[in-house]
Amino acid sequence: MPRNRGPQNREEKREEIIAAAQRLLIDDGFESASTARIAKSAGVTVNTIYWYFQDKDELLIAVLDRILAEALATYAEIDGLPLNDRLLWVVDQLEQLHGLVNTVHARAATSPAIDAWHTGFHQLADALFADNLRTAGVAATDFAAMSAIGTFVIEGLLTHKRDDADKRAVIDLLVRSLIAASGQPGVS
Repeated sequence: MPRNRGPQNREEKREEIIAAAQRLLIDDGFESASTARIAKSAGVTVNTIYWYFQDKDELLIAVLDRILAEALATYAEIDGLPLNDRLLWVVDQLEQLHGLVNTVHARAATSPAIDAWHTGFHQLADALFADNLRTAGVAATDFAAMSAIGTFVIEGLLTHKRDDADKRAVIDLLVRSLIAASGQPGVS
């Protein structure tokens, strides 16, 4: 039964719902994490969820935004690491969220809101990758193609499980190949 804790800030309540949804979506998956289960976990009624979120896709987007914000904060902390290490970190983070990655890809086909979020995520990822390529001295005309190659490699590693040594070898080769294609010496 939902608990009555008296007046609560709207944003605090929203964050509690998002936190409960995040746990269930990661642990149990999108289909198993019904709004009723999310509501119970957050200590609210199902109607309360719909007071804060238009539908389950909007709640999923709120969870994804929260996870992305946390990941970007951590990514900023590892910004000084070589590109290879940062890309491996990205792969590891996405592997931990494998179920959500699959959910986003599946839902993007039927949900305009999820599709828009997914497109925005790729634009952000491309911009981050382009910044790394710019730092490595790659010509701006090559950013789009090289970013696409990086995306394909990362998605391939997520789809086809590899051990840590194999992931490292693939990422190292990717970075060496991108740097070599740019005509710049060394690995960034």
